[in-house]
Amino acid sequence: MTNDHSTLFSFGLWTVGNPGRDPFGHAVRPVQDPCHIVQKLGEIGARGVNLHDEDLVPFGSSAAERDRIVADFKKAMADSGVSCPMATTNLFSQPIFKDGAFTSNDPRVRAFALRKTMDAIDLGVELGARTYVFWGGREGTETDACRDGRDALAHFREAIDFLCGYCDDQGYDLRFALEAKPNEPRGDIYLSTTGHMLHFISTLQHSDRVGVNPEVAHETMAGLNFVHGVAQAMECGKLFHIDLNAQRIGRYDQDLRFGSEDLKMAFLLVRLLEGTNGGARYEGPRHFDAHAYRTEDVDGVWEFAKGCMRTYELLAERARAFDADPEVKGLLEATKKPALVDVSGGYSAERAAALRDLDIDAAAVGAEGLGYERLDQLLVEHLMGAR
Repeated sequence: MTNDHSTLFSFGLWTVGNPGRDPFGHAVRPVQDPCHIVQKLGEIGARGVNLHDEDLVPFGSSAAERDRIVADFKKAMADSGVSCPMATTNLFSQPIFKDGAFTSNDPRVRAFALRKTMDAIDLGVELGARTYVFWGGREGTETDACRDGRDALAHFREAIDFLCGYCDDQGYDLRFALEAKPNEPRGDIYLSTTGHMLHFISTLQHSDRVGVNPEVAHETMAGLNFVHGVAQAMECGKLFHIDLNAQRIGRYDQDLRFGSEDLKMAFLLVRLLEGTNGGARYEGPRHFDAHAYRTEDVDGVWEFAKGCMRTYELLAERARAFDADPEVKGLLEATKKPALVDVSGGYSAERAAALRDLDIDAAAVGAEGLGYERLDQLLVEHLMGAR
């Protein structure tokens, strides 16, 4: 590994700890102890570990058991030089959440979800987390006859507003990141894309505290352009966290090793995050929310983890080379023309009049070639190491 330690690579306990169980088959690997996982992450050069509450503290543990587990985990983190940049709550595994957590029709379920999340936030803060992710795994429907979608959104808003207030009351310096997904494990999940989430955030009482956590697989499942979604989140200052993996369009949520599918998309994503094209660099953790193939033993899991980081680093190198290529620079520069009328300052009668006075030959402009075929070929050649 040639890990640039200014880049924090992180993995979830649920990712490298995945035993290979699926809906059609039993586990193929032993369950790994969280402290051992942290030790191994430190050994391979990862510097972050993330977790759901139940990944570390089993559901129903006593207070004494919880404190012992957390103390052992904190020691393992300190010994391994691994931090906990993000935490989240499991609001999808327990039967009580079968019809949602924050969006459930049942006020008992919503209250239980809030209480569980407050406890999980306390755990995350104790471990040093600065970002808290919300993925509404069960926040959806199979039959929309069960509730008015407006009520579901209102309940979800109430929950996020309440939890922001809880953090303020506790003095926690914690940001929230909302994670979208179109479907699975529900037939349809509310707030199904990053764009949905960005609008929803604008309706919150504490919108400054809340951003998004886009995931490659979740947007790709629905055939969306993930790079565009991330760019929108970055443009409005709301990319608080990101989940990296790989996915084939139209499949179930595969959570494949980063870069193992659609290398061009992965390249363009890394280029965007690293800012090699001149934009601002994303300074948060590069979190790999993925898991090893079911074919792998425990040794294969750690090869998977190293592969995620290595692929990211290689793509970052390729992106830097691409954007430093004089021919690439020339092609991109040729598409940029000076503004004929500067409208960046907004509307004015003078600017409107100046636009009307312009003499633009639409046919001539429409006939101009932009060189994107060559640009894309150069991208492919850089990606393949041919330049």
